[in-house]
Amino acid sequence: MGEFPARIRIATRESRLALRQTELVAAALTARLPGVAVETLGMTTKGDRVLDRPLAEVGGKGLFVKELEVALDEGRADLAVHSLKDVPMVIAPQFALATFGVREDPHDAFVSGRHAAPEDLPAGALVGTSSLRRESQLRHAFPKLRFRALRGNVNTRLAKLDAGEYDAIILAAAGLNRLGLGARVRMLLPEALALPAIGQGILAVEYRRDRADLAALLAPFTDAATETAARAERALGLVVEGSCDVPLGGLARRAGERLAIEGFIGLPDGTRLVRDRLEGAASGAEALGAELGRRLLDAGGREILDILARRSA
Repeated sequence: MGEFPARIRIATRESRLALRQTELVAAALTARLPGVAVETLGMTTKGDRVLDRPLAEVGGKGLFVKELEVALDEGRADLAVHSLKDVPMVIAPQFALATFGVREDPHDAFVSGRHAAPEDLPAGALVGTSSLRRESQLRHAFPKLRFRALRGNVNTRLAKLDAGEYDAIILAAAGLNRLGLGARVRMLLPEALALPAIGQGILAVEYRRDRADLAALLAPFTDAATETAARAERALGLVVEGSCDVPLGGLARRAGERLAIEGFIGLPDGTRLVRDRLEGAASGAEALGAELGRRLLDAGGREILDILARRSA
């Protein structure tokens, strides 16, 4: 035990899902290293406090991460647990990320009390989602549906659906599964209809880059297929400038020494959408993701980014 600290403090958001994900990490650490005491430092981030506007309007993904990184920087915490999809494509150089465990189901989930699938919704039905990525793809496939922003934790969103405020809502299947709410899923949206967010379903643990002891502590929990997919997808996001106000999705899958990655970029209203797929050696995950990003930009993605930039100016 000499190479590891006797106590590990984990910073986490205080939503039920974030706490559950932190519990999974803590339990895995204590099972492997029973002599290490694991403590949780719960925090409320700006992303949790500002719920009346879409994330794209109030600062994007980093809103769920910044306060946790401050705790790492100040030495109040050793690790921070994130959903990888919430982590910006570029993090400050003093931090490092490690994927943790096997990826949960990466798909988006269709949740409704009365309808089994999106195609069953009548024209004008109201769908709730917090994601322009989901909205872009579903508007493209079902232009007669209406959409309204839906923020808050998973239980809050489900309560609004159950109260009749929406005809259906779209959530990440991974979050529902981790909370024991998988029975609420009426349908997993197929990749042909909705590519997930980059990193969706992957747990990430952040730590200070100068903590070699923590890097060694986390190394045994890395799943090769999950880590390779994460590197490819984030390389795609880095090239395409993925953020909350750019509808972007990507999913990589490793099979042996091969890796396939699919991605899309679109307008929020679904009127323009560019999609492509590449396959190559898993050892070149970042290069494959970056190449897919360049192909998407060349196929019309740059024009989409230009339109979005003009709209936000």
